[in-house]
Amino acid sequence: MRSLRLYGKQDMRFEEAEEPVIKNADDVIIRVKAVGICGSDISRFNKLGPYVEGTIFGHEFSGEVVEVGSNVENVKAGDRVAGCPAFNCGECESCRKGEPARCKKLHVMGAYHPGAYAEYAMLPAENVVPIPDNVDFDTAAMIEPSSVVVHGFYRTNMQPGAEVAVMGCGNIGLLAIQWAKIFGAKTVYAIDIDDAKLAIAKEVGADVVINSKEKAAHDQINELNGNHCVDVAIESAGSPITSAQVFALPKKGGQVVFMGIPYADINIVRSYFERIVRNELTVLGSWNAISAPFPGKEWSTSVHYMSTGQINVKPIISHRLQLRQGPETFKKIINRDGTFGKVLFYPERG
Repeated sequence: MRSLRLYGKQDMRFEEAEEPVIKNADDVIIRVKAVGICGSDISRFNKLGPYVEGTIFGHEFSGEVVEVGSNVENVKAGDRVAGCPAFNCGECESCRKGEPARCKKLHVMGAYHPGAYAEYAMLPAENVVPIPDNVDFDTAAMIEPSSVVVHGFYRTNMQPGAEVAVMGCGNIGLLAIQWAKIFGAKTVYAIDIDDAKLAIAKEVGADVVINSKEKAAHDQINELNGNHCVDVAIESAGSPITSAQVFALPKKGGQVVFMGIPYADINIVRSYFERIVRNELTVLGSWNAISAPFPGKEWSTSVHYMSTGQINVKPIISHRLQLRQGPETFKKIINRDGTFGKVLFYPERG
């Protein structure tokens, strides 16, 4: 079968791989219909390299069940599904407490388990999430990033009528804007330094868009709402700069949720850092997309709001490509050769 394999830093190859074969009674083989590039895929391709040399990469995907093991009851051949790519050990303290996202051995497909940049992928039945007919495969390939975002919102104490700022309008930020509305936000401020991204943010539901390139976002928000600040600030850019600036956005007693990972040291000027103490901010980290009972309400909730149309991923998708275009596409992304939103590959198309 066609696949993308990662051999080292910036060494991805489009090549043939063996198709998965049922080995366990709970195995499910899925024909991959659409699979997306995650920001973590870019980091691993560009800076970190593979966990296992030559592994099939990728973990955000949807497809059609083609074969199931003898004990599988939740899906059957022909069913339309998404794949939860996370694996937890089930034995560590966090797992025993019903907190699988904090598992010491947590990993996803494309690390130690073959990934979804291929014509076929295989997962245990509990990782397979059925999708309704009105959720297309492109949308279903983004259930995983949607689940990542709502996992973070579940960590907050956000109430209907809240004001929310989303710092960074990449794929995660654009989903966060929509989830903020679902959670009852009265006003959502979308912040970025790219006007094209801000235009998409407006399209998916942001009430106010702010370009922070020339003037700090918190100053602009204070001018707009009378020095009010926001209840919840989401850091979704994964930038060392925004990871410091985000502390200036919440009001006293407000919350900051980190969804981005900067992969660099963060230097925080005193005026930003002091706000954590003086404003008694709650600072929350959010990791992965799973909870108990596995894979968690993040998945069922994402499927529901995608089926109602309240989560709309179509404006976020910028490229629909053949799998063989993978190596050149990853290189273009890291070299900033073009503008990329969510990139989807279609393994069946070559």
